[in-house]
Amino acid sequence: MTDEPILVLAATGGQGGAVTKALVGRGARVRALVRDPGRQAARKLAAAGVDVVTGSLSDADSLAAAMSGVRAVFAYTTPFEAGLEAEVAQGRSIIAAATLARVPHLVFSSVAGADQASGVPHFESKALIEAELASGDVPHTVLGPTYFFDNALGGAERILDGVLDLPLPGDRPLQQLDRADLGAFAAKVLLDPGQYAGRRIELASDAPTPVQMADALGDALGREVRHERFPLSAVTNPDMHAMWAFLNREGYRVDIPALHGDHPEIGWTRYADWAGRAWPAAR
Repeated sequence: MTDEPILVLAATGGQGGAVTKALVGRGARVRALVRDPGRQAARKLAAAGVDVVTGSLSDADSLAAAMSGVRAVFAYTTPFEAGLEAEVAQGRSIIAAATLARVPHLVFSSVAGADQASGVPHFESKALIEAELASGDVPHTVLGPTYFFDNALGGAERILDGVLDLPLPGDRPLQQLDRADLGAFAAKVLLDPGQYAGRRIELASDAPTPVQMADALGDALGREVRHERFPLSAVTNPDMHAMWAFLNREGYRVDIPALHGDHPEIGWTRYADWAGRAWPAAR
């Protein structure tokens, strides 16, 4: 294995952390870009042998320095801190720095459905970044995660009270992804990018219905959890309203059997298995 490091941007976040863990588990040398190396998450990375460097997605100079001499980069952008325009600016800074550093391969984590004219603001911002990446010179792969399993943790108090609130019909499958599966897949591409260059691959681990999700959470907690359909009209955040409207219409379109058949080595986590791991402490 080459001694050149793989750079993971936003390495203390959910996606970056999963990718870093997968890479370390495969014996890769990892360089992690973090905003605050003094944070506990960053210190844990350093203790695990990760080369922690300071910078941010909005600082072009720190990005260029971090990308120097790497074999590949994992990149992720977010609109949820500073807005959609800031996210697009992050993407442009990443692409510019990767172009300048002549990065051999960049894996950009976008979102499933970004190529569907979804009308979801945080899908459309990632679609803009994808388009600029495609028109540039950086060898790349785009990954499109679906809804993450652990998004359910945002409603932990209600779930512990026995209710899973989702603005979906109880029998409508929702394609979802375990972050560990994203990490494993991204690590595979970063370590051996040849067959993935120029491709856009959407990822999903499972597609439970809300009723099945509630049943799995109930089994994990040892108590009843029921699904309640939260009215879409009550979702007041415009971005989230647009996302749930999209998921109530066409939704994600991952061919899960084909994906899992082509990549059985990922192990693809079932929702019920994730729930059994994620919720024991709440019993």
